[in-house]
Formats: sequence, structure tokens, C-alpha cells
Amino acid sequence: MNHFKFKSLAFYGVAIILVLLLFKTVTVYGENNLKAPAPVNGRYRLTLSENLPNCEKSDTLTLNIQQSGIYLNASVLPANANADTDEKHSLAGIFRNQQLNLSGKVGRSILCNIPRLQNDPLNSVTIQMQLVDKVNMTGQLIVNGIPQTLRFTPVPEKSQKL
Repeated sequence: MNHFKFKSLAFYGVAIILVLLLFKTVTVYGENNLKAPAPVNGRYRLTLSENLPNCEKSDTLTLNIQQSGIYLNASVLPANANADTDEKHSLAGIFRNQQLNLSGKVGRSILCNIPRLQNDPLNSVTIQMQLVDKVNMTGQLIVNGIPQTLRFTPVPEKSQKL
């Protein structure tokens, strides 16, 4: 029993207690201050408050969002697009403080709900959505070159929940 010295036992005992105390402190901090963002991924039907200028029937769009933590990728599709449609995600953004911001380029044929043209001009768009509560959102669509902001209320498609 010569290898069990008081100094060695005291050192290891203090080291173990400090590690446990540090672990407990980090755990309490994480539980109180680190919260995962609300899940917003899925498909949303966007009914615009008014038609886009120079468009005959730009009434409804579908926003398909994929989420990884606070980072978002999205695509805007025509309202009549199938749920299986695999569209390239042309919008990217972030979800922070209950505010969702997406920006990128969307074809004019999608925004105006017309058949896709061969040389479909792309419009720079910004979509901002605010999570009002766990179920409801409000939003606005800003299209580069159009002076007014188009407001909408996103509605989750099918039985999707926020």
C-alpha cells in the first residue's frame, strides 16, 4: 500500500470533483440558454395580398423550405406544382429570433404563374417571415424592380405543423 499516498489521492479527488462541477455548470447553462430554433421546414402556400405588376395571375405560390438548424434553403414553385417536384433551391437564408430571411433569384414565369419560357428572366427576391406564435406566421415578398412590398400569410400545406 505504499503507492497510495495522501497527496496523490487528494489530487485525484479534487480533479474529479472539479470535472463534475464543470460538467454540471455547463449542463445548467445549456439547458437555460441554448434553445433549438423552431422547425419551419416544409411547404407553405403563399397567397399574395395583391398581384405583381406586369403579371396577370400571380395570386398563389408555394414556398418549399429545408432547414438545418438556423440555416435555410428554399425554392419558390407555382401553386399547382406537385409535392414530388424536386426544384433546385434558389433561395438561401437564416432563421434567427423568430425572423426568417430568405434571398435569391426566382424566374418570372414562377412569380407570374405562366408557362416556363425558354429564356426565363430571373428576379432577385427577398422573403421575410415573422413567426408570430407557434402556429401563425406573417410575411412579405420584396421583388427587385417593383417598388411595393407584397404581404402574405403563409399557410402550411397538408397536415404539416410548425
